Amino acid sequence: MLIGEIAHATGRSSHTIRGYESQGLLPGVQRGAAGRCAEADRIRYGRPRTLAPDRTDGVFSVIQPTPVFKDNLAQLPAIDGVARIDLVGTNGDVVATIENQPGKQGSLAVYNYLQHAFGTLDAKAAEHGLAVFAEHTADARNRPGAHPNVDRLLAIVAGGEALRIDVVAKG
Repeated sequence: MLIGEIAHATGRSSHTIRGYESQGLLPGVQRGAAGRCAEADRIRYGRPRTLAPDRTDGVFSVIQPTPVFKDNLAQLPAIDGVARIDLVGTNGDVVATIENQPGKQGSLAVYNYLQHAFGTLDAKAAEHGLAVFAEHTADARNRPGAHPNVDRLLAIVAGGEALRIDVVAKG
């Protein structure tokens, strides 16, 4: 099975599947003749092991957020291999970038997780992201502009444009 076939079966792009594989998120991929993945991998990746009850197209399950952001961060995938995240509008323009640098790594981890769990940053993903940001969400509502990455989620929940989340691996 080719990566394109796995992508079609899971509703993801080939780029996303390759990104998952390069980050070690799809362990043990067996390749046969012509670089095809084994049928067992199609079954494994076509119906992920840990889907949330209301998700049928994701690769990862959603966490159960706690009221404490630090505790939520501990449940998220590592971001060691992530250089940045680009948020892309429907017209293809990058509307925001979150770099992997001190002071931004919590937001980077949340948006990386939202990409893995939801694929796109729509109202449902944004609402969940607000729960993951926990106490920072209340602070952002009280102090607009203090938490721009939370403000973005609030705007999407309020009817703003859904965004594509592009995870850019370290080179």
